[in-house]
Amino acid sequence: MSHPIIKSPILGVIYGNRDFFPDQLVTEARADLASVFAKFGIQAIQLGENDSKLGGVETHPDARKCADLFRKHGEEMDGVLVCLPNFGDEKGVADTLKLAGLNVPVLIQGYPDEPHQLMPSRRRDSFCGKISVCNNLAQAGIPFTLTSKHVAHPMSDGFQRDLQRFLGVCRVVKGVRGVRLGAVGARPGAFNTVRYSEKILERHGVSVTTVDLSEIIGAANKLDANAAAVKAKLAEITGYAPAPGIPEEKLTQMARMGVALTDWMNANQLDATAIQCWTSVQANFGCNVCALMSMMSEKFMPSACEVDVTGALTMYAMQLAAGTPAALVDWNNNYADDDDQCVLFHCGNWAKSFLPDIKISIAPILGSTLGVENTYGALEGRAPAGPLTYGRITTADAEGKIRCYIGEGELTNDELKTFGNRAVAKVPNLQKLLRHICEHGFEHHVAMTQSHSAAILAEAFGTYFGWDVYRHE
Repeated sequence: MSHPIIKSPILGVIYGNRDFFPDQLVTEARADLASVFAKFGIQAIQLGENDSKLGGVETHPDARKCADLFRKHGEEMDGVLVCLPNFGDEKGVADTLKLAGLNVPVLIQGYPDEPHQLMPSRRRDSFCGKISVCNNLAQAGIPFTLTSKHVAHPMSDGFQRDLQRFLGVCRVVKGVRGVRLGAVGARPGAFNTVRYSEKILERHGVSVTTVDLSEIIGAANKLDANAAAVKAKLAEITGYAPAPGIPEEKLTQMARMGVALTDWMNANQLDATAIQCWTSVQANFGCNVCALMSMMSEKFMPSACEVDVTGALTMYAMQLAAGTPAALVDWNNNYADDDDQCVLFHCGNWAKSFLPDIKISIAPILGSTLGVENTYGALEGRAPAGPLTYGRITTADAEGKIRCYIGEGELTNDELKTFGNRAVAKVPNLQKLLRHICEHGFEHHVAMTQSHSAAILAEAFGTYFGWDVYRHE
């Protein structure tokens, strides 16, 4: 399956124009945006200069032409940029978006005026026109995104940062709508925390395909160790991470499980999974599935522990925002007496992007009750210092809605002596965040990426999905 992260973005562009403002401003804006789009590899769907006056949208017939063009390319388009070289025609912009019916993110940009160019030949008034355009979109119930500054030139660093952030919003919105999640096995009995509502997710375009773990184990057990697919998966595993001291038969066992999971995912065209990794796989198959989950997450097909389906959904959304793999972690331990630091941990299935010292190992906690020999396949590794975005999506079942929290911090290099996948996180005002998590009944699992992309997620979740969003500052 192709992944939205690796796809070149395609934006529809509406150039607002108004008859009593200088038309050459539209021509200049087209050249500015062509330069910016080339820089970021963006393809534009827009009226040609001969399709309307200079390719702008000024009249209702212009709006119809532009809407027809957008509908023709609707499946391809990730979002729409409304560019206001001058005041623009508020009805023209709103009519285009209403008629196109795309349901994609919309970014509103207005050009700044130069104080010495307020004469009729160069006057823009985009500062005022942007307010009118937004008013019309609000009346029509069309959600939109604003630039950081009210008006911003396309060639400015500020606008280009806004544009990159908007492309992230487009990836999240397009990727999450229609995402297909796989739930492998039953929720472990001791993990009430990961309960969720399939029906609420379905209402928001997220589907869940389930399979009994016995079917995956059964399919894995039927595979011949010498089968080409098993040998190829074994080579993939050994090429992915060092496996010192891991018996060859355990690596082959992991490979058979990997083939069975891959076959099921491909058959159902799934984008992410949540797996019953505790404790049935170890007790009934004899190895951990962590390394396989890590490999999937590294390939932007995130896999969550303990059948945490909304955790997998969070990982999927967060990797779209960051453009880097996501990991599912526990808010696990305090860090000495520092109120703004804590330990993040799992036994461990983090994508190897987080683990420069990665190796395939055992899971000591599970091994203490199930036997260490049944836990080969967990990962060992420490995430180094770097940026951190964390977040969590959950279904608030009794309220019939989706709730989430998002924030940023840093991973640090502070000393941490333990096993598994681990990191030390520093989050400003962490105690307030933990209070919010507890008071609102969020899970002990949280997803993370090595990025600062909370603004993208907050915009996508709140503006375009209508979810309840807590942005921790």
